[in-house]
Amino acid sequence: MAAGAEKETLKAVEKAKASVRAFVEHPFHILKNIFKHRKVRYRGLAKNGHQFYTLVGLANVVIGARTTAT
Repeated sequence: MAAGAEKETLKAVEKAKASVRAFVEHPFHILKNIFKHRKVRYRGLAKNGHQFYTLVGLANVVIGARTTAT
């Protein structure tokens, strides 16, 4: 009997983790597929950081435009 309850608890925990993971991975989908940011060329840590932060900001703009358009 305890194994059934433990299994249900584990399934609930995994479902909660999956919903958070899906929410977090969507911006990375935009970065990789829309902006084609698949590789980082070594141009210095500062330049790579600035490029990443700029792309994340643009991804937020794209996500915001999609949510207000619907």
